[in-house]
Amino acid sequence: MTRFPSHSPSRAAAMLTLGAGTALALTACSFSFGPGDGVSTPGAGGVTGADAGGAVGFDAVQSAVLQIEAVGTFADPEYGDYEAAGRGSGFIVTPDGLAVTNNHVVVGAGTLDVWVGGDTSTTLNAKVVASSECLDLAVIQLQKGDYPYFAWHEGEITTATDVYAAGFPLGDPTFTMTRGIVSKASTPGETPWASLDSVIEHDARIRSGNSGGPLVDADGRLMGVNYAGSDLYDTNLAIHRDEVQAVLDELETGTDVLSLGINAHAVTDDEGNGLGVWVSSVAAGSVADAAGVEPGDLLTRMQGVTLAQDGTLSDYCDVLRTHGQDGVIDAELYRPAEGIYYRGQFSGDPLEPVEVLGGAGGVAGGGSSTGSFETVSDDSGTIWVEVPAAWNQIDGAPLDTDAGRWATIVAAPSLDGFNNSWNTPGVAISASTEAVGMVSPDDLLQGSADFLVGEGCTSLGRQPFADGYHTGEFEVFDSCGGVGARYLTLAATSDDGSYVITVNVQANSDDDLAAVDRILGSFIAEF
Repeated sequence: MTRFPSHSPSRAAAMLTLGAGTALALTACSFSFGPGDGVSTPGAGGVTGADAGGAVGFDAVQSAVLQIEAVGTFADPEYGDYEAAGRGSGFIVTPDGLAVTNNHVVVGAGTLDVWVGGDTSTTLNAKVVASSECLDLAVIQLQKGDYPYFAWHEGEITTATDVYAAGFPLGDPTFTMTRGIVSKASTPGETPWASLDSVIEHDARIRSGNSGGPLVDADGRLMGVNYAGSDLYDTNLAIHRDEVQAVLDELETGTDVLSLGINAHAVTDDEGNGLGVWVSSVAAGSVADAAGVEPGDLLTRMQGVTLAQDGTLSDYCDVLRTHGQDGVIDAELYRPAEGIYYRGQFSGDPLEPVEVLGGAGGVAGGGSSTGSFETVSDDSGTIWVEVPAAWNQIDGAPLDTDAGRWATIVAAPSLDGFNNSWNTPGVAISASTEAVGMVSPDDLLQGSADFLVGEGCTSLGRQPFADGYHTGEFEVFDSCGGVGARYLTLAATSDDGSYVITVNVQANSDDDLAAVDRILGSFIAEF
């Protein structure tokens, strides 16, 4: 059996830990101030100079670099919701003020303030034109004007090329440039907030606040977009020029790329186990917004794929690459603020809470699943489910029957009490691939019903069940065992037809009944 640290919905934001995601323990290089914080260091002022084609040369790099302040309310898995101003960098790529920065710097912000070249005497407004959370890129449009701008490096980018990282680290309005060389000309960039095929590894030092700033050559030509760094290993990463140029035309015309419109970050628990993709903010009018995603949600599965198992955004982005950002995508998320799982679709059926008992004639009473929960699995790691932490006696041994072998997990405060009396709540889940074709969900439900009626239980009737992964029926029983215990039995077939599964839950209080919805919203089998 595998067990993860417990986390309660009321404290989930504080218990979830941002995952390192890679062996380099990379961090995004944006910088956030808390409410009311500010900076007062005077700006460095702009410089002039341009090449024959109109783009800035090396001596005028500063004049086309931006400091960007994104103000809004963001959700953090460690600190909860907060209103703050986060600062990053960017750079201008057209004379009319189109600029490039990182998705994580600007998406979901309420307002954007921009300063050009460190000139804090003039504050410009900007709007997000389009973005990509998977590529960690965004294009913003400044107020119309005549701006200095960058041209792109031409030719191959090679190891040992001199490079310079420009921007505004640590939220300071003083412009900085650091020098280094290309360490790796192209390497994959899987981090908790991006999934890139090609990034440049270099040693031109970048810090918090450099996010979205340019990496340039000795002529001031663009080689990449800085987006991540590791102080521990003195490693700095920039999104490769080729990655940016491949999507820049789409972004400039207002078309999002590999994006549902969220500021996304893969999160892990204290042991490094992936929990899902945390939603820090949501772009108004985006696909995620239309589906009902909110800041503070944790996306756990998309199109049957468990997200962020490796602490990166790769699985999330691979689903988008396969099905398209405008395709209908099955989704599951957990909303810590409510302690409820939601299931639905992007560009399809809106996300709805999974409240099976709550919708079964008021059976659930007034309880709320706000206690501490743990994620547990059977001995083979096939079945996963969240159960109340008090149900801490676990039996994960498989079960052999005439209908084949079943992966099985039983959880209860007391296994003996759950198995041999009606006084102890608990859950038993079994799933089997061998039983497909040998036993049907109806057979399983009828067998349970015959036993429960013999124990004095009263059936409240069967109802259909579908959660996007399984289809079947469930039946709720009341007044069991002469002590008023309530019992739910569910039987279903996986939507791909590969296994049958049965879930049996006993509840002895309103809190137990509320936990049933949490159980039914979280169980899954992975053969």
